[in-house]
Amino acid sequence: MARLSNFRLLFSSFSLSKPSTLHFRSIFSTVIASSSSPRRHRNAPLHLTRRNNSNTRGGRGRTTHPMELDKNASSAGFNKRRAEGRDNNDAPKKDLQLKHRKVNPVNTIAYLQILGTGMDTQDTSPSVFLFFDKQRFIFNAGEGLQRFCTEHKIKLSKIDHIFLTRVCSETAGGLPGLLLTLAGMGEEGMCVKIWGPSDLKFLVDAMRSFIPNAAMVHTKSFGGTDDTTVLTGCKLLDNPIVLIENEVVKISAIILRPHHPMTPSETLNSPNGKNQAAAKPGDMSVVYICELPEIKGKFDQDKAKALGLKPGPKYRELQFGNSVQSDRLNITVHPSDVLGPSVPGPIVLLVDCPTKSHLESLLNAQSLTSYYDQEAGKSVTCVIHLSPASVVSSSDYQKWMKKFGSAQHIMAGHEKKNVEIPILKASARIASRLNYVCPQFFPAPGFSSLSSALASSEGSFSESSKVISAENLLKFTLRPYARLGLDRSGTPTTVTSTQIIDELLSEIPEVVEAAHHVSQLWQQANQTKEDLVPAADRNMMIEEPWLCDSTVPSCLENIRRDDLEIVLLGTGSSQPSKYRNVSSIYINLFSKGGLLLDCGEGTLGQLKRRYGVSGADDVVRALRCIWISHIHADHHTGLARILALRRELLKGVPHEPVLVVGPRQLKRYLDAYQRLEDLDMLFLDCRHTTAASLDAFEDGCDLNNNNREVSASKVDSTLFARESRMQSLWKRPGSPVDKDAVSPILERFRGVIQEAGLKSLISFPVVHCPQAFGVVLKAAERTSTAGKVIPGWKVVYSGDTRPCPELVEASRGATVLIHEATFEEAMVEEAIAKNHSTTNEAIEMGNSADAYRIILTHFSQRYPKIPVLDEANMHKTCVAFDMMSVNVADLPVLPKVLPYLKLLFRNEMIVDESDDVVDAVTAAY
Repeated sequence: MARLSNFRLLFSSFSLSKPSTLHFRSIFSTVIASSSSPRRHRNAPLHLTRRNNSNTRGGRGRTTHPMELDKNASSAGFNKRRAEGRDNNDAPKKDLQLKHRKVNPVNTIAYLQILGTGMDTQDTSPSVFLFFDKQRFIFNAGEGLQRFCTEHKIKLSKIDHIFLTRVCSETAGGLPGLLLTLAGMGEEGMCVKIWGPSDLKFLVDAMRSFIPNAAMVHTKSFGGTDDTTVLTGCKLLDNPIVLIENEVVKISAIILRPHHPMTPSETLNSPNGKNQAAAKPGDMSVVYICELPEIKGKFDQDKAKALGLKPGPKYRELQFGNSVQSDRLNITVHPSDVLGPSVPGPIVLLVDCPTKSHLESLLNAQSLTSYYDQEAGKSVTCVIHLSPASVVSSSDYQKWMKKFGSAQHIMAGHEKKNVEIPILKASARIASRLNYVCPQFFPAPGFSSLSSALASSEGSFSESSKVISAENLLKFTLRPYARLGLDRSGTPTTVTSTQIIDELLSEIPEVVEAAHHVSQLWQQANQTKEDLVPAADRNMMIEEPWLCDSTVPSCLENIRRDDLEIVLLGTGSSQPSKYRNVSSIYINLFSKGGLLLDCGEGTLGQLKRRYGVSGADDVVRALRCIWISHIHADHHTGLARILALRRELLKGVPHEPVLVVGPRQLKRYLDAYQRLEDLDMLFLDCRHTTAASLDAFEDGCDLNNNNREVSASKVDSTLFARESRMQSLWKRPGSPVDKDAVSPILERFRGVIQEAGLKSLISFPVVHCPQAFGVVLKAAERTSTAGKVIPGWKVVYSGDTRPCPELVEASRGATVLIHEATFEEAMVEEAIAKNHSTTNEAIEMGNSADAYRIILTHFSQRYPKIPVLDEANMHKTCVAFDMMSVNVADLPVLPKVLPYLKLLFRNEMIVDESDDVVDAVTAAY
């Protein structure tokens, strides 16, 4: 009875009445009311509140300032300057200064630590953390590094230097988001120094297309082929490039270039006559050498007194290695006279030999010779291998490893055994809990079936305890010397789903009954409400009339489960957090392939978690199209990694380049990035996929006559309703559209859409920033076995936007509207300032458009687990969680599961104050 009472209490908070259809104009005349404080009418004069970036918590630390609004705006309001790209209030400061921390020459603590980004998903390179008392270094910054550091409370603001072993999406995919977060921290913003081979300039040039320049001014490249590209101020010493040398550490770099033999004809035409092809951008790899200073021997006071020295400053001078004159004797006292034998400082190598083509360069590196000779005083203490198993397993590589004698080898390449242990435990725990309550919408992770097939490259080294596989958070202590060696005290242990569920049942006993109710929603989906709800619970459920809503759109008649699945890969905004990754939606069309709607950092990792390592590879191979809503970094910085992987997976296989549809600023980034890595894609501007633009091209506007160009302004003028308030905000480019260039890509676009079983993919403009779009996907009609023509489903994704008529019109009659809901209703002023929507506004958009189902997503990281909701009008709405997978056949059940899911978070509706969530929302987002 106690559990039943608790369940009644739970559902009493969801007492709803089905609303009448809302007219669009009613949305803009709403008076916001709150039990905690009075709210102004939306027509009232606006003073917007802006979050103080120096505060990293929920709603504290506010300042007020006036914000320019559209003078002719309706009462919904939006930030005109931001929509036009002229709002710099949140931009990183122009005078970001590089941190210069005073080093501590007498370090008491120093260690290396493996930061296991990509260890469980095999999608990106692990990072290595080098810690000193007053300085921090990170080697490699692949996707997910920022989220990893948030999870494990590693303070990004303490990082001084980031070193890249290669410049590619695998090792540097997390840099853009990391730089933006650092630039938005604190009053002044912060900046680290980024080091990498000369290819780094290509990445920097690409990032400049969407990152404010101030966020990345401190980048240093080295190892170029001419004097102008070699890092200024770095000392060349017998080939290794000395990057940093201070009282704490000396860090040097050795460049590895792949060996590509030239053909005889290429050799004849080579200007230098060498039998070696020129290196391509992205080919260079780096071996980093980290050398700590020697530890001075113990000072012998008795010897010092015998040599005529008085206690005082001269003792310290001798300990620092300086000779002094004796106080009582006419002699010079040298450090060796009073100090015991010194202990050589530890030496660590980080080796990234990505291919067998680089191996020859590694084996022949003369600059490493002195580190092989154990008697020369340069005895290597530890070697961390970032090289892949295909290289490490070769006999030549293993022979090379033995040259380092007794050094500890840590194999940090992609070790399959690490797939078992999620590196993001907090989100994995949430996923297991959601799977228990509703396995239909939250399938078990794709890794759960892999344990029997796990293998490790460590096997070939098993005879030696000096060769081990890396583990997440594994440490190698460098100081104090007495503790030199491996430290596994912080490595995570495997937590099974059974343990997580046992903990859940102990914490929330009612969840057993909740899971039973959810199961019944599917088992008895075609029964009446009287049959669906157990007799004992009928009184409790009678207040929810929307639960018996049996109105199902005709497009779902006899729908197959292999028709459509919507997978919410990332449901947070701005930056990744412990519980929510940034924006990405996978549209699974099963045998017809799939599409990605937005592709924020970590999208590939999320696919791996959902479908498993090999399953995600299949998804990437079968991608038909990737659609990007706008240029803000949280919506596209995972794109390069996906494209690079697809190119690799399809190498040698006949295939077409994947189609990328996005705003024109994105093309500038991709074109610049492709100087570094071939992305094997075709780009199509979102403007050319609007209904008006497609009609213009479809109608053969100037297509069959001598004029080969269509005026861009003619196309753009149809993007908003005539004389609408947004028409004036749409920036019309002065350059014309080259029909010869666009037409073949549009033909390819049409073919891709048809192959995916879609009738259309149409972009439409929204109110957020310049060139921001939403998208409509319409499925083709189908015919039932009885010959009845059944209309196709319609899925609409809002992208980031304020409420606007264009969105309502595009969403008219949608089967599913996926709408951003960044803020709770009490933060409507913040929503206007940022040109985002509140939860209530998103729901009102869907109701006005008569959408069948509404999925809310893109939540501010203020709401790490579940957003603050006004429970009114939730009869057709559900909240998205990462990894939520909604099959089109299950849409009738979708809103009915929300009360049960909320049970999991009944004590966690506000920000967990223990979470180190950084709220550094910059203009680039």
